[in-house]
Amino acid sequence: MSKQRVVIACGGTGGHLLPGLAVAEELRRRGKEICLLLSEKRIDRTALEGEGDFPWETLPTMGWPGALSARTPAFFGKLALSWWNCRALFRRLAPEAVLGMGGFLSAVPILIARGQRIPTLLHESNAVPGLVTRLFCRKVDRLLLGFEGCQERLPGVPSVVTGTPLRARLQRVPRGEAAEALGLASNCSTILVLGGSQGARALNRLLREAAPALAQAVNPVQILHLSGPAEREACLSAYRAQRIPALVEGFSHRMDLFYSLADVAVARSGAATLAEVAFYGLPTILVPFPFAADDHQRINAKAFVAAGASLAYDQAALSGETLAQALGEILSDERRRRAMGAAAAGLARPDAARMVAEEVEQCMQQ
Repeated sequence: MSKQRVVIACGGTGGHLLPGLAVAEELRRRGKEICLLLSEKRIDRTALEGEGDFPWETLPTMGWPGALSARTPAFFGKLALSWWNCRALFRRLAPEAVLGMGGFLSAVPILIARGQRIPTLLHESNAVPGLVTRLFCRKVDRLLLGFEGCQERLPGVPSVVTGTPLRARLQRVPRGEAAEALGLASNCSTILVLGGSQGARALNRLLREAAPALAQAVNPVQILHLSGPAEREACLSAYRAQRIPALVEGFSHRMDLFYSLADVAVARSGAATLAEVAFYGLPTILVPFPFAADDHQRINAKAFVAAGASLAYDQAALSGETLAQALGEILSDERRRRAMGAAAAGLARPDAARMVAEEVEQCMQQ
């Protein structure tokens, strides 16, 4: 008897790809065959390296640029090519369910699956439903959400709150073991900087500006920094100049070690990042990406601030000096740091991948 096959459309950003990988792991564990649909971005293939050797295909796609944009013809050209390629792929694979993890890459596979009466599911990780979710929320067989607050923005639409799926490899490692593996100290206050899957220039600049003040902190600090490939050397040089112990990587497959050693994180507020810091019970200073669609990162951050897990700052108003001061206050106040960490842990949904996989299986059985 052949295995049931599931297609997961999850490329484009780490915020879509990493939760999609988490569901793929769980479905494979349940005996399903998986095919991942990725974008043409190099970061998708980089993120897949060492992640379970899943079969994958790419679809040409881009975000909606607006009706009056000079890029609108290119958008429709890629849409047509994506449609053609996806139809051919489905003829070859004959999937028994299609799961979209949000973003424009999900649109064509869901539409084609609906036309072929293949069960469809859509997962929205953010607190604000994106354009694809708004367009397809009433058309898919199952709508799955990462934030409870998202339900309020989709009145009358049946949905299930699952949380955002996490990869199985994200488990806590003993602090000393993590420090040794990363070549850093286990008894030093550790700041983790997360720029998302492609890095964040603004966060990189803020940390470089904050470095002199951090070097003068009463409690010695060390830094783990995911900078994106382009600015790795600039960030590393800034820390070396201030004699701050630091490990700077463009992208890392060792996030379990990074999270296990960290005492506080500076991060964007994408849903996947928030799910991970919640799982590790990590206090955070959030700097939402100001140009995120529908301002969803700011709304995501609000939920963590309201719970007492995070501080949030507008990027335009934040200076390196202010950031260094905020970090110093958290690191020097153990009671506050523990309270923020406990609040973050209270927002975690460690069973999200299982819940999404169960919804996929239920759709396939109907």
